[in-house]
Amino acid sequence: MIDFEYLYKGLCGLARARRANTLAGHLGAAVVAGYFFGEDNPNLDAQVYVAVARELDRIIAGDESLWFDPEKASVTVAELFAPFPEEKADESQIPLIAQALAGNIGKTRQSGHNVIFAAIATRALMGHPQFATPAIVDGLQGLIAGFNGAGPGRGYYGKQRGWLVGDQVDLSAVEPLARYDSEQAMAEVVIDDLIRWGGARKQGFGGMFHLINHAAGLIELARYGQANVAHRGWAAHQRHVRLWRSLPRLDEELGKITPAEHDPRTAAYWRRESDTPYSARLTHRVKTLYGFYTLLPYVQSAEKRRRAKKKFLYLMA
Repeated sequence: MIDFEYLYKGLCGLARARRANTLAGHLGAAVVAGYFFGEDNPNLDAQVYVAVARELDRIIAGDESLWFDPEKASVTVAELFAPFPEEKADESQIPLIAQALAGNIGKTRQSGHNVIFAAIATRALMGHPQFATPAIVDGLQGLIAGFNGAGPGRGYYGKQRGWLVGDQVDLSAVEPLARYDSEQAMAEVVIDDLIRWGGARKQGFGGMFHLINHAAGLIELARYGQANVAHRGWAAHQRHVRLWRSLPRLDEELGKITPAEHDPRTAAYWRRESDTPYSARLTHRVKTLYGFYTLLPYVQSAEKRRRAKKKFLYLMA
């Protein structure tokens, strides 16, 4: 298991993230997700938990500093993760996080980060309401409200077209998706795209990492009592899928990806000496480990689950 202290540290990092910017929530969310990965997978080799905790320590230490400039933000990564002053918890305030999300969940916001952060925070506080103090709930509510008015993110369309923000992208040539009617339907769409495109070099809209985590966040919100809000986010997730599908495959320009050799739930995976240089490797790997294994049980076909696990190794490269 992952030490329980990481859950609280991650919540502190999430609740203070707005002091830097909304996407600084990557840091705290990854730490909480790392704890949940251990909680959801309790029978792995002990070395896997040691390795994941080492990744979380690197995040807390500021090894992934691309999300904000500490000097401009007047806050350091270490300060984000510092404990809050002691306060009395009030679990009745936990739904305020979902209420904040209700204000922006109707549209795709920054590749689904509004949903991802809100879902991780909601699960953490619903499962451990002793952390639902006024300062933490207020910080989380403010972080999620910070996505009001945010766009859907941006994608890279090759050397000639360059980067385009999502609102500039013509999706008329991208086939619409059938409306989701269940969490399973959403999970199947994402897993099908992973199987088809998992090894492709596309860049933007959070990649497969965020398609997975966006869907997992909607599922977790419903699981922890916020189904009405979560279902309002299904259409935004579908637009996220279509934006990602609109991206060209750029293996020749960006280089091919070699998949990881071992399942990340094994100690052998964590003994390797190098990683593919994805941007935001630390936070994306940990959050997507959590997100992928949240989605997978919703896929009925054992053969499809097997193929998805194989393609997932490209994201863990």
